[in-house]
Amino acid sequence: MKILHIITGLNKGGAETLLCNLCQFDKEHEHTIISLSNVKDSQSLSSMHNFSLYSLDFPIGKVRVLGLFKLYKLIKKINPDAIQTWLIHADLIGGLAARFAGVKNIFWGVHHTILFQGKVKFSTIFILKCNAFLSNFVPKKIIYCAEKSRLIQESIGFNKSKGLVIQNGYDIKNFSQNNILRKDFRNELGCSDNTFLIGHVGSYHPLKDQSNLIDALAFLNKKGFDYSAVLVGKNLDNNNHDLVSKIRENGLTDHIILLGERNDIPAVMNGIDLFILSSLSEAFPNVLNEAMACGTPCVSTNVGDASLIVDNTGWVVSPKDPKAIANAVLEAANEKQSDNSTWIKRKNECHQRIAHHFTLEKMLKKYKEAWAGND
Repeated sequence: MKILHIITGLNKGGAETLLCNLCQFDKEHEHTIISLSNVKDSQSLSSMHNFSLYSLDFPIGKVRVLGLFKLYKLIKKINPDAIQTWLIHADLIGGLAARFAGVKNIFWGVHHTILFQGKVKFSTIFILKCNAFLSNFVPKKIIYCAEKSRLIQESIGFNKSKGLVIQNGYDIKNFSQNNILRKDFRNELGCSDNTFLIGHVGSYHPLKDQSNLIDALAFLNKKGFDYSAVLVGKNLDNNNHDLVSKIRENGLTDHIILLGERNDIPAVMNGIDLFILSSLSEAFPNVLNEAMACGTPCVSTNVGDASLIVDNTGWVVSPKDPKAIANAVLEAANEKQSDNSTWIKRKNECHQRIAHHFTLEKMLKKYKEAWAGND
């Protein structure tokens, strides 16, 4: 089959990484990706095998008429057997363009749960409401990455008969326990193996609620707990003055290392002892799966399908409850320091949960079945 993917953009993110991995891993079908916005890393993306890449260069938050015409012409030229759209804006624009081009085998991809007013743009919420109406006419199926995502969207009007949940999958060959990566990462930080190292990976965004994380770390500091923490991701660096100020105000400058964006996430996940997800909203958090696949236990807020992912391998607490996060960290640290055999067992169970339930192979199989009409 010829599968055409239309996505809002290809900057680093969960859905974006998922799409590229899916295309790379699938050797059976022919894949083409159209990014609505500019692709900054197009050269490295184009060098990947098994998919072609086009960029329409839409400015962020804007639509170009010529770009829409180019999208229509590309769809007609490629003549795909199925079109898979990714993320809210692409579901709308790609879905309508595909319909006008005569394609009926359209699959929307939904990778969010709750969009809080004031945390995201009003235009995004408006488009989501448009999508709820158009879900009755445009897509053949709506593919959600999480059960919670499906429940939330259907509650606001998305067509219930078209919903299909395909949970994200991960390449456990890249994300696995690796003591060499752990040692090298800690050496880079100048961090001994005895240091209890907390990690957080994600972009700086209100929905990721890094304020909740900082408050939790401040609570640990007041308790006199000895730890270090690394924050990795877009704008989690020393150029983020708001973040740096909050860290300084809480007296955490000596405890937190801001590393910004990195391409060696398996090394980060192996290097830390405990991963924290502090989000206010998620769908199917990739970072939990990546940490657990590397044998790293997690403390997560109860958002999206986080509790399904973590299960009994880690700790799940309420959103916006920094004390609950801190208490979970203390419980994890106590287990690691006082009962190492139980801690090692927990680490192994983390890896096994991802290896058994959330692999790239399982995810791809379900997408293929959906595109072929066998779901």
